[in-house]
Amino acid sequence: MFRGVFTAIVTPFNEDENVDEPTLKNLIDFNIANGVNGIVPCGTTGESPTLSHEEHDRVIELTVEHVNGRATVIGGTGSNSTREAIRLSRHAETAGVDAVLLVNPYYNKPTQEGLYRHFRAIAESVNIPCILYNIKGRTGVNLETDTLLRLVNDCPNMAGVKEASGDMRQIKQVIAGRTNGFSVLSGDDNITLELIKSGGDGVISVASNFIPAQMSRLVKLALAGNFAEAETLDKELAPLFEAEFVETNPIPIKYMLSLKDM
Repeated sequence: MFRGVFTAIVTPFNEDENVDEPTLKNLIDFNIANGVNGIVPCGTTGESPTLSHEEHDRVIELTVEHVNGRATVIGGTGSNSTREAIRLSRHAETAGVDAVLLVNPYYNKPTQEGLYRHFRAIAESVNIPCILYNIKGRTGVNLETDTLLRLVNDCPNMAGVKEASGDMRQIKQVIAGRTNGFSVLSGDDNITLELIKSGGDGVISVASNFIPAQMSRLVKLALAGNFAEAETLDKELAPLFEAEFVETNPIPIKYMLSLKDM
């Protein structure tokens, strides 16, 4: 089971628009030193849709190499092309990730049956855990609870979901209907505490790029059932959570990180 804080790591670039590998390594070290449980390269915050295949592959490889077993690595390998997602997932498996993160196919607007077939094909192509990523606001389609639970039932390596639908009713349905060992992770920092109080397992976090120690503490408190202290910290962090989305992610978090001069 995946529990805790997993940083949806940004992809830093140089002025020449190439991936800034030393800065990425520094950011990984900063996060691990401050208590996060895992690193998630090439997600939404990592700008995966705009990376070339070569860049995507390299970021995954570099992350696995540099983490070197110090934390869990969940590689973002989703695509609106099933064939491309399979290629990316197989590459990530070969590179040594602990799991892959599979976003809803975007732009295509598949039916629920289409979503099922897409995700099942990817899951069957690899031998590592797969984590679904439900984010209707970015993809135009919602992975409904019945479809998700069907995938969990039919795919033994379907290990969790990153829930960024913003619909707590649906999230609670997933938590209630899941099998043992299936992780439900928040995809939004601002609902992390509520999700854990409802029985969830943690967060794939944007904010932890910038404040990994505080996010680690928030989630540890919540998972331990210390909700009063967690609520106090959550209120303190609320302005930052709101600031994450004053512009489209990852613009605000990258600006915040630029202030750290990493």
